Amino acid sequence: MKILVATEKPFAAAAVTGIREVVEEAGHELVLLEKGTKADLIEKVADAAGLIVRSDIVDKEVFDAAKELKVVVRAGAGYDNIDLAEATAHGVCVMNTPGQNSNAVAELVFGMAVLMIRNHYNGKAGSELKGKTLGIHAFGQVGRNVARIAQGFGMQVSALDPWVKDEDMVAAGVTPVHSIEELYKNNNFVSLHIPATAETKKSVNKALIELMPKGGVLINTARKEVIDEDSLAEVLAEREDIRYIADVKPDNAEALVEKFGDRVFFTPKKMGAQTAEANINAGIAAAKQVVANLKDGWNRFQVNK
Repeated sequence: MKILVATEKPFAAAAVTGIREVVEEAGHELVLLEKGTKADLIEKVADAAGLIVRSDIVDKEVFDAAKELKVVVRAGAGYDNIDLAEATAHGVCVMNTPGQNSNAVAELVFGMAVLMIRNHYNGKAGSELKGKTLGIHAFGQVGRNVARIAQGFGMQVSALDPWVKDEDMVAAGVTPVHSIEELYKNNNFVSLHIPATAETKKSVNKALIELMPKGGVLINTARKEVIDEDSLAEVLAEREDIRYIADVKPDNAEALVEKFGDRVFFTPKKMGAQTAEANINAGIAAAKQVVANLKDGWNRFQVNK
């Protein structure tokens, strides 16, 4: 069977080699589409049984064209680039690769935090992470790695996640928080790791951000959609001590930078998973999941019904 790897942002060469080994050892054909157009994807997916993507859009048009498709794996944690309803309607299993990019994203959180509190290294005195409080908004794979690294910096860590037991957080050295207002009010830094869902979109708004202590830093390596961008601009205007740094450039990025300068910072592209290690881990994990699904229907990380 044919397995298509379609990546607008190509995998590292070592990842491609690992993917090829997994696919070909299982007796399948690997087809590689790098930096292709939507039309290229539609053409190549027509006879593919399996599809591996990164940030590429897999929508109704793609599913309609993919007559043989049985499984799509998103090499990464987020999967909002895949139309799950259409996948289900077409009888296609969709999976992600949770945990493969988590350390890379977590390390970026602290690269961003240090950049901000050291004033973009402009020569002026900044501050340190040691002794500061960090609130983690969602305690999944990335959140757990953020907690681990924060403890190495000597930070006091708390987290909010209704799906994680208190005793599991305590075992990880983290204080459980049961109110979103408490999370924002009591932490110098808040790190966002929530998915973009109907419930979370624009949920991080002025009412929450303005609760942060003086000098508060909000860090977003999740999705831009979870931020209410209009109210973010309002609170930044009213609270000159608040700072926002994100791996997901907001729609109003240029206006925010023009108005607030070094109090905001955005990476030019989403960089959380952009490490050689994460690239290789996620790619090979995706290949193994596709092969397992085609062999016997394995679907441990299925995200659609």
